[in-house]
Amino acid sequence: MLTTHPFEDDKLREECGVFGVAGIEDAAAMVALGLHALQHRGQEAAGITCRNGREFYSHRALGPVAGNFDSQEVMNKLRGDYACGHVRYSTTGAGTLRNIQPLEADLASGGFAIAHNGNISNALKLREELVRNGSIFQSTSDTEVIIHLLATSKYRTLLDKFIDALRKVEGAYSLICMTPDGMIACRDPLGIRPLVIGKIGDAFVFASETVALDLVGAEYVRSVDAGELVVVSNGEMRSHRPFGETNARPCIFEHVYFSRPDSIVDGSSVYSVRKAIGAQLAIENPVDADYVIPVPDSGTPAAIGYAEQSGIPFELGIIRSHYVGRTFIQPGDGVRHLGVKLKHNANRPLVNGKKIVLIDDSIVRGTTSLKIVQMMREAGAAEVHMRIASPPTMHSCFYGVNTPKREKLLAALKSVEQMCEYIQADSLSFISIDGLYRAVGEDSRNDIQPQYCDACFTGAYPTPLTDQEGEQQPDQLTLLNEKVAAKESPILAEQIG
Repeated sequence: MLTTHPFEDDKLREECGVFGVAGIEDAAAMVALGLHALQHRGQEAAGITCRNGREFYSHRALGPVAGNFDSQEVMNKLRGDYACGHVRYSTTGAGTLRNIQPLEADLASGGFAIAHNGNISNALKLREELVRNGSIFQSTSDTEVIIHLLATSKYRTLLDKFIDALRKVEGAYSLICMTPDGMIACRDPLGIRPLVIGKIGDAFVFASETVALDLVGAEYVRSVDAGELVVVSNGEMRSHRPFGETNARPCIFEHVYFSRPDSIVDGSSVYSVRKAIGAQLAIENPVDADYVIPVPDSGTPAAIGYAEQSGIPFELGIIRSHYVGRTFIQPGDGVRHLGVKLKHNANRPLVNGKKIVLIDDSIVRGTTSLKIVQMMREAGAAEVHMRIASPPTMHSCFYGVNTPKREKLLAALKSVEQMCEYIQADSLSFISIDGLYRAVGEDSRNDIQPQYCDACFTGAYPTPLTDQEGEQQPDQLTLLNEKVAAKESPILAEQIG
């Protein structure tokens, strides 16, 4: 299995990636291409489900898209004009075959498939209730909770059942679902996880990022709005807003790290935002150095911005091998550390005797930064300064990002000065939270009603965390659910458009 970042034990893992096509011949082949573009969001497993008439066909496998969907034998079984796919890094549920998405079920209305990016923060509580009432689960994924809520809903139409199910869940979700009649795509009321709409002729395409639209030649139309539910059937797209008007809080870390730099998120170029983050970082945290050096590859755009703002030359002082996955030699600590140099190596002739400033996107456990700083010192660097293009990561994410427990996050345990000492740098600084907001186009963070989900930095979780003891917080989603529960009339699709 490949890993996006060379130090696989010290990065926030990407959530998942979803991609769907509605109304085009050989839709599964296009989905496979789209998943290739989203591979950075998950390399643990991949799956595609297609619809041919009213029949559903699926193929799911552990590992990346390449090797699983480049076989003509496999693709010949995935015929149809509707298809959805998923690349996965597990956040809830073990990394086993039964948890690979899209998950599929036979409901009273016919086949149903669902691909989910995000995490349901009350899934354990809902699952317990469903099991007590007779539901039998086939996976340990939080996504299956949505299927059972849908199956047990008392409402009449599939769309009403689906909306009823979503009203019961908390947390983050971007969903692409297939039904016997079409496709449903939606985002949670806060729009925490991304989802965009594209078109190829009369066909509709949905993806986690715009870069996947580019690969298949689809025209970018717009993002699915926070709380919006889009239905495609018979060549037409209809929009519903069952949660009413909501105040979106998309994940700000999409700008920092998760999305590919050639994607557009919330109308902004990710590459341009990351350069702006680097420039803001230089304004807030200048340093006297000979070179600005990115920690590849995620630190590169911010390093370019830092160099342009500071006037310090940008150089590639660390060379990354593109042919290494996980370290394969691990017999003991004495040899294991050599695996670092299989992935990253210092450009010794460049850095020897120089004062350098390293730019990285984040510090999680701190092990990556420590190894990088040590490597640069061994290469002869006179001074090694570290600048981080995000605020300190002090809190775990419960919305689809596999972060360590809080007691393993370096910034939760140590002050910045203590972190600097731990990674053995000459200095260490982070961009401020307001500086990050300025880089993404805001004047500053609105502390009363934040414009983004930034809980990993601030601890201000935007939804309840029912499954996390002692961490529940009231929020706007809870108020929405209470408001909906107070209504006595049925949730009819015709009334929510």
